[in-house]
Amino acid sequence: MNYLFDKVDNSKLVIFRVFFGLLVTIECWGAIATGWVKETLVDTTYTFTFIGFEWTQFLLGDTMYAIYAIMGALGVLIMLGAFYKAAAWSFFLLWGLTYFMQKSHYNNHYYLLWVVALLMAIVPAHRYMSIDSNFNARLRSMITERWTINIFKIQIFFVYFFAAVAKLYPGWYEHRFLQIRMASSAQWFRDKMNLDWFADFITQPSIIQFLTWGGIFFDFLIVPLLLFKPTRKIAFLAAAIFHIFNSITLQIGIFPYFALALCIFFFDNDEVRNWFLPWKGRFALNDSELVKPVRRAWIQGFILIFIAIQLYLPLRHWLIPGDVLWTEEGHRKAWRMMLRSKTGMANFVVVTPDGESRYIQPGDYLRPHQIPGLYTKPDHMWQFAQKIKQDFSQKGQQEVQVYVKNSMVSINGGPMHPFINDSVDLANTKWRYFGQQSWILSEPENYYYKDQSTSQPNR
Repeated sequence: MNYLFDKVDNSKLVIFRVFFGLLVTIECWGAIATGWVKETLVDTTYTFTFIGFEWTQFLLGDTMYAIYAIMGALGVLIMLGAFYKAAAWSFFLLWGLTYFMQKSHYNNHYYLLWVVALLMAIVPAHRYMSIDSNFNARLRSMITERWTINIFKIQIFFVYFFAAVAKLYPGWYEHRFLQIRMASSAQWFRDKMNLDWFADFITQPSIIQFLTWGGIFFDFLIVPLLLFKPTRKIAFLAAAIFHIFNSITLQIGIFPYFALALCIFFFDNDEVRNWFLPWKGRFALNDSELVKPVRRAWIQGFILIFIAIQLYLPLRHWLIPGDVLWTEEGHRKAWRMMLRSKTGMANFVVVTPDGESRYIQPGDYLRPHQIPGLYTKPDHMWQFAQKIKQDFSQKGQQEVQVYVKNSMVSINGGPMHPFINDSVDLANTKWRYFGQQSWILSEPENYYYKDQSTSQPNR
């Protein structure tokens, strides 16, 4: 364990702090400028929160403009290293709040940003080239402990490795998902950019096949190739091409540039210092400062817990019966990125105490961007049933029941299959946080295939 506490140059940590702060600011202020905050968190009175965070609903509305503006300003402080610890912890808490407030617009990079924000709040990334260190000479240092660098490498490995593992299913490696996703992107390039030639290029079967297998091999190999010095620069060039292409074609926000910024942790200290901080110069490491046993134990404990959680979350779906692609149970926070196209339909029926049945129109409660997820995600269905029950309760009808009728789901453009048991009253059903929801019907055999006309749903 002494290896974790060896003193190393802190240039990588310092430069990543600048990149991190800049990307945070772009993400938060960009979300306001593009109208994302308005659509998702302002022009609505209800969001599908992560279960247990329903209490955050009081913040919806114009308050969210202020929260995102503050987070963007915190990004500037992080970038400059001003009031760094307060800014980093504040951003971690506020970003976590907004992340758990809604999941209709779910993106893995929102979760990655939150995890990295936690790490940035813990590590001493402000001890060089920062306003804090300029005003406090006792804080200033050119070194850090090795674990503060390696913890980021571990996190990056988990992201790519589990993303690769998740792609090992027929819907991906037989190109079914990418055909749909690239067709959607191509339509955008035709309608918005008048780039018919590029739209034709990205929908060619040979290109889709190359991207399919290239995505698997890239995710599996990029970290080992970055770790190996002779292949490091070539691997980074490949990463740049891969992520910039994804940024152009898939329009997935800051994630491609965030992933590239994280690559800095794989380069040698001397290289990073010479590229970004040529005035810093070399120095003799001072090993006289010993890490106190209590602090060493706390850090080791944190690292072990952090690794355990980051292993559990991507693997937890194996502990829950059913295929995660079908049930969605264990999908989030597991690096299951850009895997499938899912569509569905359903009717929500309320039964009042006097036996009257009435159909509920989701559009009376939800914004248009929230409705597609309602038909394909069981947790959204359960939460919507609770919302309906609460609404009727406020109108004086205490004992209503809510059923999901005619629920059907299609994966990767395949045929529709029954999805939810329509005899279960979701309004009065408890949510099982760590287990299977018994009212989700079992997945049909080979349901993720397009040509499955003979497969029958297994109830």
